Amino acid sequence: MSDKKGPADPAPGDGIRSMRTTSLFRAVNFELYAKPNAIIMGLGLTCLLGAMGYIAYMRSKYEDMGYYSAVQSDGTEVFTKKRSKWD
Repeated sequence: MSDKKGPADPAPGDGIRSMRTTSLFRAVNFELYAKPNAIIMGLGLTCLLGAMGYIAYMRSKYEDMGYYSAVQSDGTEVFTKKRSKWD
């Protein structure tokens, strides 16, 4: 009996890549077998944060103009202008 590991023997830390699976399973679950790409992850995170920042900016602009978000009876949210009872 030898201590050499063959190509089919999993090494510690191999994770799901060491399991025997079908090519269909690998095609459907591609993200389990692909190596993480830091550049793409950084671009995605930047886009997500940019979109969230833009939404927060637009919301604050509407609030500065005197609008507030009101929920109608059917559950939709609309921005309406603040009105005084004295007008």
